[in-house]
Amino acid sequence: MQELIDEIRAADQSGAYPSELPTEAQLVEVEELILIPMPSDLRAFQLTVSNVICGSLEPVTISDPYLHTYLPEVAATAWSLGLPREFIPICQNGDNFYFISQEGEIGYWQGQEDLVPEWDSIWDWASEVWMQS
Repeated sequence: MQELIDEIRAADQSGAYPSELPTEAQLVEVEELILIPMPSDLRAFQLTVSNVICGSLEPVTISDPYLHTYLPEVAATAWSLGLPREFIPICQNGDNFYFISQEGEIGYWQGQEDLVPEWDSIWDWASEVWMQS
């Protein structure tokens, strides 16, 4: 996993003023706001690479509540559009969402009811989707 984190960090396009990484306290605060625990992979992703800008997709963030990628706001939108409440969106793509299950599997939701995980982990998704976008 560290190799992939290093690869993601090397692809960072945020320039001289990157966003802050969240703190553990901010992670807990967001869990309390969304009323669902974050899977361990999502926590690790947030703590290590959530401030990286890479490609055209923008994963959710936690450190700045004023960003359009702020997890509680993205989750509220996704859930209001019909994403089942047990899933946490990790990235918005128009009216569609990549999401993570409590088991850590990643899927893509396009408004359909049939939610089949497509990637085994957020790290697989980051490598195959986010970094390629």
